[in-house]
Amino acid sequence: MPYDSLTALDTLLAGPDAAGLFGHAETTALDRREDFPAEACAALDAFGLPSHYVDARHGGLLREMPELAALQRAVARHDLTIAVAHGKTFLGAVPVWLAGSPAQAARLAEDVRRGAVVSWALTERDHGGDLMAGEVTARPAPGGGWRLDGEKWLINNAGRSRHICLLARTGDQGGPRGFSLFLVDKARLAPASCRALPKVRTHGIRGADISGIAFDGAVVGDDALIGAAGTGIDTVLRSLQLTRILCTALSLGALDHALDIAVRYAHGRNLYERHLVTLPRVRRTLGEAAAALSVAETVTTVAARAIHTLTPELSLVSAVTKALVPSLVQDTLDRITELLGVRGFLSEGYLHGAYAKLERDHRIVAVFDGSTAVNRNLIADHFPSLVRAWRTGRADRAALPATLSGALPSFDPARLRLLSTGGCTLVQLLPEAAAAVRTAVRHGELPRETARMAAELDTVTRSVHRAMAAVERTPRDVPQTAFDLAARYELCFAGSALLHHWTAGARTAEDGLRLRAGLALVLSRLGLPPDERRAEAYDRLADRLPATGPAPLSSSGTTRSTR
Repeated sequence: MPYDSLTALDTLLAGPDAAGLFGHAETTALDRREDFPAEACAALDAFGLPSHYVDARHGGLLREMPELAALQRAVARHDLTIAVAHGKTFLGAVPVWLAGSPAQAARLAEDVRRGAVVSWALTERDHGGDLMAGEVTARPAPGGGWRLDGEKWLINNAGRSRHICLLARTGDQGGPRGFSLFLVDKARLAPASCRALPKVRTHGIRGADISGIAFDGAVVGDDALIGAAGTGIDTVLRSLQLTRILCTALSLGALDHALDIAVRYAHGRNLYERHLVTLPRVRRTLGEAAAALSVAETVTTVAARAIHTLTPELSLVSAVTKALVPSLVQDTLDRITELLGVRGFLSEGYLHGAYAKLERDHRIVAVFDGSTAVNRNLIADHFPSLVRAWRTGRADRAALPATLSGALPSFDPARLRLLSTGGCTLVQLLPEAAAAVRTAVRHGELPRETARMAAELDTVTRSVHRAMAAVERTPRDVPQTAFDLAARYELCFAGSALLHHWTAGARTAEDGLRLRAGLALVLSRLGLPPDERRAEAYDRLADRLPATGPAPLSSSGTTRSTR
């Protein structure tokens, strides 16, 4: 993947002229006033970021999802509100890239490249995320086209967008085939037939346009229909497989920012005539936070690459990634808040209140595109196929190398599936990755402790599959044990990603340290008893953090060494 786009964006965001748009003082001032970051979004438009939201098949610059995730992470590292406000256009456009007609996609692509904002209108006031309870209707209009009636609510950029990707009921009985998607160009509607609802005040991302839109007999042409009538739910579910992974880039940016603040604070503050960073408890906290960042970015990077290589498994991979990464990052932010003490809560505190803002802002990420509970329910839906594949050893071995490194094939939307019947290649090949680590230990590439941690992860993963096989459930009656097992499976996936990622990488000493610290974190969250031999990796990782915070990113989404 070329470095050019990410390097240029980093230069824009961190340059001397950017402080008035992306600096802490400006973003926190906008937050206090609850003002939309219009000038910052305009700067990103001028940079050309919208072209990266457009699939290359339709004339845009989006060829590889890891690059888009890295770009979104770079913006989120400076301010989550800006990242959410600007990046929403990609989420709103995805259904058109997947299911729209060539002419429809071409028209939208041209508008997006010119800076047009696209919203995704799924939820409603009385039904939340229960999409098949939606009451907004689209009925055939007497003179042709479709008549839209009803209200969508809690929609990002509903008032500022030109285009709305709208899910509407087209069948009176509803159901999986009773809904359709429409690309609504507000500029082409009769003014009285469409109105924006008031902005909703929110706890975080206060400046974002979280509002709604109401349709009163709005008529759109037949060319507004995305795909065939009745395929709306299907297209939404396939689109979510991409957008859920992109959402986790917001979490990575938030943790980049938080760890930078924490490291600067620990190096700059004295306690008992010692620098805070020299205290064992502080050092351990910073090391655990760095380990969490390593785990989260590995999972997100592997998942983003899997969009291209393990596309039929994406329903599971995206649910695992979305459930794990925001939760892990939020838990880590809670630990950093304790480290900062009262300064983490002050709106005028450390770095103009930047930390308090990013912590508030990040809490919404877990809710975007399906909450943690929704995604864990989806993981539980996969239990039977996961158990079958684990028992038979089924896995897409041919796709694994490209999932981990090297050139990526083009993304093929036709390979998306609503359920991964083949299970999860990364987890099913965990025993092989653990064996590779044992070989590396024998050759002196890794400390002996690494092989022990890989073996512990393998043992836990086997027990998780046995427990999944014993779960009794129906689609409408999912026991709490299933949600608990889904959370454990996420960690097994994360550990597998760490092992596979190391085997396919450069295998430097830095890589080995990150592997050990990441495995230590995964095993700890899986409930294994505390072990100082594992935890020692946190301290060594903390020692390698520069006083100015984490190293900058490469375009692959992983940190570049500054040493």
